[in-house]
Amino acid sequence: MIKESFPDRLLKGLFYVLMGLFSLYCLLPFWSVVASSFTSEASILKNGYMFWPSDFSLEAYKMIFRDNTIYRSYGVTTFVTLVGTAMSMILTSAMAYTLSVKSVKYRNHMAFYIYFTMLFHGGLVASYLLISKYLDMKDTIWVLIIPSMLSAWNMFLLRNFFASIDDSIAESAKIDGANDAYILFRIILPISLPALATIGLFYALGYWNKWFDAVLYINDKNLYPLQYLIQRIMNNLDYVNQISADISIPNFIPPAMTVRLATTVVTIGPIIFLYPFLQKYFVKGLMVGAVKG
Repeated sequence: MIKESFPDRLLKGLFYVLMGLFSLYCLLPFWSVVASSFTSEASILKNGYMFWPSDFSLEAYKMIFRDNTIYRSYGVTTFVTLVGTAMSMILTSAMAYTLSVKSVKYRNHMAFYIYFTMLFHGGLVASYLLISKYLDMKDTIWVLIIPSMLSAWNMFLLRNFFASIDDSIAESAKIDGANDAYILFRIILPISLPALATIGLFYALGYWNKWFDAVLYINDKNLYPLQYLIQRIMNNLDYVNQISADISIPNFIPPAMTVRLATTVVTIGPIIFLYPFLQKYFVKGLMVGAVKG
């Protein structure tokens, strides 16, 4: 084992200190949001944001969780995220593997057709008519999943990763009698965990933050996703602020700022807890498709 010299240890220690300071610099704004969300509105207006609640209050969270609507929306968003991510990963992996196999006929034509959709699309009106009128998915939970199941960008990233895998692995399996489905699910996917974790995180974030589709296609309150419900709460809060300003209600301070901070904590919490489990794969997956050979 090569012993590090004193300058090397000093330089490494300096890097650790700088990375620690940078991590703290990134963490402090988030901590300020969390702490301020547990502060009363009057204290926020008087003292501004803080790193520790000066006047502890749960009014913002009581307003958000005042009934079962938020829990139902959490369930809808969780279902959409889990089921949508799983279905998207299966479809994306199957398509990416198909386009990465050199023996597939017309694979370049299929790749160009998918790539063409990244450059040109029918527009919002055509999409709305297709989904709501012809596919009849309006006011169903599947309208939040099926139209977003395949991302061309993610598929091409995964295809490039599959193409970087040595062809001899699949050829050896075919000699032993394995079919393409066996090769994909038992050989290719297990050695592609960094790429799958990265693409899966992209899909999960997309489904978790989905709200615009709900604006277009969801009228049933029982199917509101979390992000859309939070938006409605904020709009109603802005309306309350406007009314209170117009009629000058004495001693009434609507929790506008604290509710905004609390909604941030409520919506991003699960995704933050998800990241540590994917971190060991995510760092490697950042190079998906960048290097071949």
